[in-house]
Amino acid sequence: MVDGPAVPHDTPMLPLAALKGQRPPWPQWFNAAVTTPYETRFVDVEGTKVHYQIWGSPEKPGLLLVHGNGAHAHWYDFIAPSFSEDYCVVAMTFGGMGDSDPRPSYSVETFGREQLAVCEDAGLFRDGRKPFIAAHSFGGFVTLWTGAHFGDRFAGLVVIDTHIVTPGESHQRPPDRTRPNRIYPRFDMALARFRLAPAQPCENDFIVDYIGRHSLKEVDLEGQTGWTWKFDPFIWRRFDADVDVETLLKKTSCRLSLMRGAESVLVTDRAWSYLATLRRDMEMHSIEGAQHHVMLDQPHRFIEQLRQQLQSWS
Repeated sequence: MVDGPAVPHDTPMLPLAALKGQRPPWPQWFNAAVTTPYETRFVDVEGTKVHYQIWGSPEKPGLLLVHGNGAHAHWYDFIAPSFSEDYCVVAMTFGGMGDSDPRPSYSVETFGREQLAVCEDAGLFRDGRKPFIAAHSFGGFVTLWTGAHFGDRFAGLVVIDTHIVTPGESHQRPPDRTRPNRIYPRFDMALARFRLAPAQPCENDFIVDYIGRHSLKEVDLEGQTGWTWKFDPFIWRRFDADVDVETLLKKTSCRLSLMRGAESVLVTDRAWSYLATLRRDMEMHSIEGAQHHVMLDQPHRFIEQLRQQLQSWS
């Protein structure tokens, strides 16, 4: 989720710092969503344990929810239950992020094969079924690779606020880390350092707090105990990104829809207009009042727009 243009320096960087480790109140709808039971599973993909979660009956059409860079399946804990009556909903975690194991090296192809393996293991391809994918940010980039190479296996793809470099724009990779993630002696100290990338304010601090708590793990490394981030800080040093995103978008053989936050710093009005020229057969929807992290800013509008899109394809 860090791939894209720079963010203004006055953008809030630490949205949870003022809470000092205290959990904000949960609205009733959010409490009902995140306390909805789900099943946790892992599947081995080329020697790496990949984490995913399932809501709903395996007999229903499949919906795979995919997160962005450095994120994890829990970004959809408050989204997935809204679809579980009509779909078998699966939220996955890419290798090197969240509760999935790290890899010695990474590539778009490997992440794409993780998507296929999760769908297979969860039964979303059972009896010739074709699931949908809804993927945010970097996850949309991977999903376009999957659609370009295995589009015939899917009923439709929804790519959410994924940055594609426009003509004349320079490509900015995520930061090339040289140090491991810092270990904080206390949970509240670590949580206060949680930040969205790209940085942005978010009025729904209860959602940011929930995600931040699921982004940390307790560790004991060489006698240093405390809390640190789950994601592999060296992913981008070991990542092969030699892929033309425009080509992937054009080659995706199944139905395709783009969604963005109307105030996104990654998918600007200029970029949105350019994307519209790349394919004439895809639907495009902007969510008002949302920045890059659409499901955090406008969860209800996001759910409704995604539901409408899936229903139009069913």
